[in-house]
Formats: sequence, structure tokens, C-alpha cells
Amino acid sequence: MLEHLFGSKTRYRLLRFFFHNAESAFYVRQLTRVLDVQINAIRRELALLVKSGLVEETTTPGHVDNAAAGAKLRKYYRLNMKSVMYGEMQELLMKGQILDEQAFVEHIKEKCGTICLLLLTGRFSGDREVESDLLIVGKIKTRNLEHIVKGYEKDIGFEIRYTFMTEEEFFERRQMMDKFIFSLFEAKKIMIINELGI
Repeated sequence: MLEHLFGSKTRYRLLRFFFHNAESAFYVRQLTRVLDVQINAIRRELALLVKSGLVEETTTPGHVDNAAAGAKLRKYYRLNMKSVMYGEMQELLMKGQILDEQAFVEHIKEKCGTICLLLLTGRFSGDREVESDLLIVGKIKTRNLEHIVKGYEKDIGFEIRYTFMTEEEFFERRQMMDKFIFSLFEAKKIMIINELGI
């Protein structure tokens, strides 16, 4: 939806990726691989974002190994958190993320079977300590779920860790005081569907 406002889907995806990885710097080929976008489109959008001041060019690799071949010769790009537009852009992208997540969840609800519990946590709730970003309980069409998640991952540029199980397995693990299940419920979370009365 917000790509219309930004004038380019690639620009929107780049900005969203940089805001999700605000502490890191990336070189052009990394961005093309992660976002699955042609190199010329990435270069064009980076040039515009650097000109706007929202992204800055650096020779510091950030999270990349300094010893890697050619690391010191590459140009890296990272979010410029000192930009005067940083705060407003962050708010706008957070609102856009909410809309994207709503569409993602609706797609899962429509295409992935009978769901009695759907919980978002981890990256969706800002709790990076959790082992899974998405818990789905019910009679799940696993291929549909895998296809939807892969499509969303490609769009947002990072991996979603998801867990699905039957209602029986969920209650069995809960009754056994399964550490993983309890960690999800103790973490910061967003309950989307709860037909189990939990």
C-alpha cells in the first residue's frame, strides 16, 4: 500500500529493510539478494535515498566480517538516524508495517485451513529474544502456509520463524509445561485468533 506513496515498491522495501536493521550496513549485492530485486533498481533507489539524507554511504562494513575478501573496497549503505526525516519516516513505516501484517494475517486465515489459535510475537511484537515469530494451532494446510510465509519474507527481506501444530499437540505440550510454548505466551505478543479460551 505505502509503495504508492513512495512512488516505488523497491524504495519502500529498501527503507523498510533499513529500518528493521537500523544498526547494520549493507553493500549493494547483499541488498539485491535479500530483497530479490535487480541490481540497477537497487543502485537507483540507493542514490535517491542517499541524496534525501535518509540513507548514508560508508566504508564501514557494520555486521560484515572485516576480513572478508574485498570488504574494505566496498561501499556500504545504512540508515542515517541523524536525518531530520528519521522520526517521521519511522512512524510512517511502522503504520505501513501494521497494514502489511494485517494483510499477511488475513491471507493466512483465508488460505491455511481451520485455525483455532494465531499468535504473533518475536519480530512482530518487537521481542527478539523469542524463538518463534508466529504460532498457529489448528488443522493447517502446510503448503499454503509455507507459500504465504515465503512470499511475505521475500517482500520484507527477513526470515519469519513460524511454528504450527494441531490442537491436540498444543494441549499436550501445554500440559507438559513445555518451555517453548510457555516462552511464547510469556513474551510480548499479539493474539489474533483465540478460540481455545487461553
